[in-house]
Amino acid sequence: MKRITIIEDDMALNNGIAIALRSPEYTFRQLYTLGSFSQEEQTDLIILDINLPDGNGFDFLKKLRQSSDIPVIILTANDLETDEVTGLELGADDYITKPFSLMVLRARIDKVLKRRGAVPESVYCDERYSFDFEKMEFLVNGRAVELSKTEQKLLRLFIMNKNQTLPRERLVDRIWTDGAEYVDENALSVTVGRLRKKLNAADRIQTVYGIGYAWRVK
Repeated sequence: MKRITIIEDDMALNNGIAIALRSPEYTFRQLYTLGSFSQEEQTDLIILDINLPDGNGFDFLKKLRQSSDIPVIILTANDLETDEVTGLELGADDYITKPFSLMVLRARIDKVLKRRGAVPESVYCDERYSFDFEKMEFLVNGRAVELSKTEQKLLRLFIMNKNQTLPRERLVDRIWTDGAEYVDENALSVTVGRLRKKLNAADRIQTVYGIGYAWRVK
């Protein structure tokens, strides 16, 4: 469940957001002043008004960004383009002006949380493996493993196509792209065998007889 903090001095609007968007995915903490916010209380996203009784939301955001990257959606009556630019430059993840649609707010919240929580495509992790293809760091049960360039290419194809059978011809074409006119048909089998052994992945890299290989996950 994601924890969302609303900092909005309009009590009716504050309550309306919390009631209308309440769901199994979200829980809301309702605040009415900047001074009542504390980073000690963990939150996954802040919905922030600009004009508050004890201060300015822009000043709050500027100070917050010195120590935290908590996602912030500004929700305000300030509809000047210059205000929107200021908010985004200070580090807001989104800027919504009043009046607004609750459906739009819900969609923006979902988008910001998904974007912030997304894992880079170059990274793969599960209970056994941690692969970072950009950094070329490959861990098996926390132990570093050295992979050749060819093995890295093969592994990345497997990870990008989990639970899909990849034909041998496609793998050969995608891995050996150095312009070689001929690649020994045994080269792929040898590379798959080395990768299985290094990663202890006999249960993951499965042979689909007569077709190719697949990286199987539950």
